[in-house]
Amino acid sequence: MASWSDFVAAEPSLAAGVRALLQQYGPGMGYLATVRADGGPRVHPVSPVITDDGLYCFIVSSPKRRDLERDGRYALHSYPPEENDDEAYLTGRAVRVTDESVIRRLAGALRASPDVDWWLYELLIETATLRRHGPSGALPLAAAPAVMPRARTWRAGLCRPLAAVS
Repeated sequence: MASWSDFVAAEPSLAAGVRALLQQYGPGMGYLATVRADGGPRVHPVSPVITDDGLYCFIVSSPKRRDLERDGRYALHSYPPEENDDEAYLTGRAVRVTDESVIRRLAGALRASPDVDWWLYELLIETATLRRHGPSGALPLAAAPAVMPRARTWRAGLCRPLAAVS
């Protein structure tokens, strides 16, 4: 697993593309998938917070938070852009942040209400994928241009990103 800052140091252009898609509407927006107690997936919209130090998420008391406490595995997917079908996708483990200075700094900067029962999690990264469909998006085959989508995947612990075309 790697922190956001480790990912940025290892693959700055890929990290910039992922960040741009997660923050394309201003604040971070994405879909967080967690693992239910029965092993099935659970998906919720979230507002991830990206700083120079890490990728974080404030999680209120909810089934999603119970999932992360029991089994920290997650997948985070960007919201789709309006003009194409580009996507960013991260997987890894969510770890509850207990460092009060980090919690106070982020809560203050983002005006997180102290009256809400939220916990702060850092999303450690195992894999990061950026998929570009081009300006026309994922059109039906008959209307699609000859350009194939491009995907780049990075895995924590590897020296270079994996290039893939699908």
